[in-house]
Amino acid sequence: MPPRAKSLKSQIFALLTAHRSISIINEVIAMTPSIKLSITASHDGGNIQLVSQSEPVISGRTAKCTVKLNVEPDVYTEFEKIAHCQYFSFRAFVSGLEDIKLFSVTYVIDNADKVSYPEAWPGTTICETSGSLEPSDDHLWKRNLTTKYVDGKLTWQHVHTTDGSTFFSYFPPYTYNRHLKLIADSVSSIASKRENGYKIESLGQTLQGRDIECIAVGNGDKTAWIIHRQHPGETMAEFFAEGLLHRILGIGKDGEIDDMTKKVLDQYRIYIVPCMCPDGAVLGHLRTNSVGANLNREWATVNPEYTAPSMERSPEVYAVLKKMDATGCDFFLDVHGDEELPYVFLSGAEKTPLWEESERLKYLHGYFVSCYQRANSDIQKGESPEQKCLSHYVT
Repeated sequence: MPPRAKSLKSQIFALLTAHRSISIINEVIAMTPSIKLSITASHDGGNIQLVSQSEPVISGRTAKCTVKLNVEPDVYTEFEKIAHCQYFSFRAFVSGLEDIKLFSVTYVIDNADKVSYPEAWPGTTICETSGSLEPSDDHLWKRNLTTKYVDGKLTWQHVHTTDGSTFFSYFPPYTYNRHLKLIADSVSSIASKRENGYKIESLGQTLQGRDIECIAVGNGDKTAWIIHRQHPGETMAEFFAEGLLHRILGIGKDGEIDDMTKKVLDQYRIYIVPCMCPDGAVLGHLRTNSVGANLNREWATVNPEYTAPSMERSPEVYAVLKKMDATGCDFFLDVHGDEELPYVFLSGAEKTPLWEESERLKYLHGYFVSCYQRANSDIQKGESPEQKCLSHYVT
């Protein structure tokens, strides 16, 4: 073969080989997953701050990374001299998992030891869902059993298997849209019943312009007030309100109510406030409204330098207390949640000024606790200090 021809053949072979190498390289690049993990808290009631996020480490069809987060504090509380924080809720959105079967993410609350109640973390299991925040997806919420509190950090693992959203929360959120739906369902139920005196009204507005709704039902000669969610991060309190209103008004049951409820409505005029702190709820706060007022500390002036309640700082309490003064009150229930205790308990009456002066008040409180214990298996059984001091009044 002539030298020149051989050289040409070698050049063609080299070119073809190079082309194949380039094709192989391009194929490898195209198959390398481009995983993206986005952390946001812009939804109603969201609260989180992204601190750092490691690059995904890919091994075959699996990947892993670590996300560090901080809980955002409430607005500073002037009365208590603290910026509360503990409640969190955020969305993790994953994309690019086409060629990845398992994407394991370790989530770390970096400032867990700086929250208002760090003693609540041991034994905590955070809540998660791959569904939406709509009531129709309530059944998809579950506890993450990998949650642990070690060296001041709250951590858990979640394996993402498909693209899409996962919400993580201290407790499942009770959104403002869900609140508005509850109000709308209550209005509809009241309208269909045509009961004299049943009504719903706004007692006033919050500092961000949200209504403070109050539902009034029953025609008895005793007056009861039941308020919920003074602390916005205690979302379970408004879930309680939803269950209460559904039972009292027969929502979801074609307006039908049970005999026990009918008896209560014959004996009591009941005023129900489903959410005392809608601004704080939307903002993802633990304890305060939009300007840092802990509403549970705004019912009376106990410090001459701090007048409470006030329209400038706590119009929610101001409006409810004004209405309560007008109606009177024979029974008052303020529904909260708790960061530590995993069961129902009753507390608070023993701290009122009249407690030590009224044997009757102690008896009624103790009797109520006793009845509640028989009716609800979730209640704490005689272990709290409040229940111990009431034990000799329980019949």
